[in-house]
Amino acid sequence: MKRLLNTLYVTTEGARLRKDGETIAVEIDGRVAKRSPAHLLGQIVLFGETSASPDVMHFAAASGISMACLGWSGKLMARIEGPQSGNVLLRRAQHRATADPAAALPVARAIVAAKVANQRAVLRRHLRDYGDAPGTAAVDAAQRRLADAARLALDAPDLDALRGQEGEAGHAYWSVFGRLIRVDDPAFAFAGRNRRPPRDAVNAVLSFLYALVALDTRAACEAHGLDPQMGFLHRDRPGRMSLALDLMEELRAPLADRVALSLINRRQLAARDVQVQETGAVLLTEDGRRTVLQAYHDRKRVELRHAWLDERLPLGLVPQVQAQLLARLLRGDLDAYPAWVW
Repeated sequence: MKRLLNTLYVTTEGARLRKDGETIAVEIDGRVAKRSPAHLLGQIVLFGETSASPDVMHFAAASGISMACLGWSGKLMARIEGPQSGNVLLRRAQHRATADPAAALPVARAIVAAKVANQRAVLRRHLRDYGDAPGTAAVDAAQRRLADAARLALDAPDLDALRGQEGEAGHAYWSVFGRLIRVDDPAFAFAGRNRRPPRDAVNAVLSFLYALVALDTRAACEAHGLDPQMGFLHRDRPGRMSLALDLMEELRAPLADRVALSLINRRQLAARDVQVQETGAVLLTEDGRRTVLQAYHDRKRVELRHAWLDERLPLGLVPQVQAQLLARLLRGDLDAYPAWVW
């Protein structure tokens, strides 16, 4: 089983990376604040006005460490990678499968059904732990709608119908998501999902976490020779990493939504951890980003049993496993894609 490597997140404005032997050193105001051994790193993520020396870029590319540059909101600005060693025959098989609706539909069905089932698991966990909380009836009704939606997704006649069912399930899920927030703080009031840009604190946290999950699923696609641009569920669009977004759907609820809810409900985030821009966009502060990154890192290390593999593994390895299973499907080693259900 592949080892779960670390991700180095650089969030302090003005921080700079430099190579120091076989380690990556983070310099802040002329002093070394942290050193990370390269052999333990799988990815480096730079936020905002941070930088890396050319030596670091060359060293990372040669060592198989991907680098990503993100804006403060988590939007991907650029990636730096070494030569790709993907199998051209695998990518051709992927191109044929994603271009053929009949071949793409079974994979897309599995992805959507797993996504909806995992969203339902978030609601059911709330009902189990806080069954006497206000709004229980609405949450229970929503989880029942999601149960039906997951079953319907497996029988969707075509991709358009499947996307419609995914949208209806999402509406049911987000309509009660605010009831899962148990803190009485106006700063974390949730009236619905919004993005590009997020317009409240909860959506700012969710969007930031989704950006992190997308980076991990893209890295998983590339690690297993897949093209992250060619997806089964998401339509082709210039610049869109459709396959990475496909794999991300299964992980949104257990890896991002659960982290967001835990941070807010445990009061690890407060109003001071977000800031409102002149445009109306709401972004995390530097301290807020650090808190979310630490929680995301901890969540990735939680071990669970993968039902299809029947073995325990860290949650952070699930993107790698799912990309590997998808590659095996395209090679003809599997009859169907076993989507991951939490």
